[in-house]
Amino acid sequence: MLLGPCLGLGWNLALRWPGIMITTDTLLLHVWSMATAAVVAASCGLVGSFLVVRRMSLLGDAIAHAVLPGIAVGVLAGGRLGGPLVIAGAVAAALVTVWLTQALKAGVGLSEDAGAGVVFTSLFALGVVIITLGASRIDLDPDCVLFGILELAAFDRVSWGPISVPRPFVTGMVVLVLVTALLVGTWRVQVFTAFDTAAARAVGVPVGLVTTALLAATSVATVAGFEAVGAVLVVAMLVVPAATAELLVRRMHHVAGLAVAIAVAAACLGWLAAWRWNTSAAGMIAIVLGCCYAAAVVLGPDEGLLARVRARLSLEWRVAREDWLARIWRMQETAGGRGGVSPQPHSLLEQLAAVWLRLTGRVEVTAGGLRLSPAAAREAETVVRSHRLWEAWLGRHAELPLDHLHPPAEWVEHHLGAAMRERIEAEMAAGEADPHGREIPPEASGHP
Repeated sequence: MLLGPCLGLGWNLALRWPGIMITTDTLLLHVWSMATAAVVAASCGLVGSFLVVRRMSLLGDAIAHAVLPGIAVGVLAGGRLGGPLVIAGAVAAALVTVWLTQALKAGVGLSEDAGAGVVFTSLFALGVVIITLGASRIDLDPDCVLFGILELAAFDRVSWGPISVPRPFVTGMVVLVLVTALLVGTWRVQVFTAFDTAAARAVGVPVGLVTTALLAATSVATVAGFEAVGAVLVVAMLVVPAATAELLVRRMHHVAGLAVAIAVAAACLGWLAAWRWNTSAAGMIAIVLGCCYAAAVVLGPDEGLLARVRARLSLEWRVAREDWLARIWRMQETAGGRGGVSPQPHSLLEQLAAVWLRLTGRVEVTAGGLRLSPAAAREAETVVRSHRLWEAWLGRHAELPLDHLHPPAEWVEHHLGAAMRERIEAEMAAGEADPHGREIPPEASGHP
């Protein structure tokens, strides 16, 4: 779904870029390379969604590196990347990684993240040593293991029905189908375990088996990506798309779907950018993924920087309006509710709030000063009521001096809801005043 628009973008850029000629064969090579990257990205994005939600990203990173000795042993045994022997070796290495990490945690008290760091670096180094010692018998280049050979993936062909397709693409498609089938088949228990492991274990869900299935899917997806994009990019594809999606949506199936979409789009755009600037495809895809995450950090609807700034400004604006209304209400209360009053704003934001409230008719300007409209009076009463109820509660339970009650109540008055006000009032005697002897207004009576 995303490959078509990305390919169209690349085609338009190619036609308009000076000095670049593109032929049908070249176009097909780009299509197959992007398709290979896309299927690998989709597998990693789907598996990575559960790793990120379960806070197992480091373990995914460990698996992505620690499967190297399993891959090397599988190749030495006569297998090839993407074949059954190599996948079996990778899964075995992944399970050994998890077992060793847990053994270090239980045996010597090493934290899980430190244990994972020790295990995956050791196993990855072991894999490099095996590849180096068996260089004459292993068709596996350490550089390709790190960075992949996506640029050459389209040239390794196999027959698939009536057409010839890249072997890494076939491997990626098979792995994508297997991983999707595994996770869809265990979706409910995977989600249950991801969000409440203790409850899942309490109701009899085999948490260990569910986790093992997830890690097995992770190792299979990792093996599919090793030849095409290398260990570095596999880690990026496992973690970054899911972490990006988690900033944008909340439901698990939305996270998984969006993570797959982000991974596929980044794979296509990264390949096109690498082709344009003649650089590493794996590196450029990782950069695009990083840019996607940075954009989500800024634009996320709930946790994004802009959303936080907007929420902060909205809160400060509401506090300034309520403070201004409450000040007018208190001055009117002191004056016995007769005539207008002339309070002075304490800040620039409060000055703006005063102007806005006058323009909207909530504060009326009279010959004697300012008066509140009925609606504004009810809002101000609620703020004052919250303030004085909280002062009364603090005076009874916190045993603070009278001059220490106002500051906390001044902050809480903007956040105390109706239910909490009712609970506080239920503890008080009928007609009880605040610690300063001032009357506590009734709920939304509309009179100052």
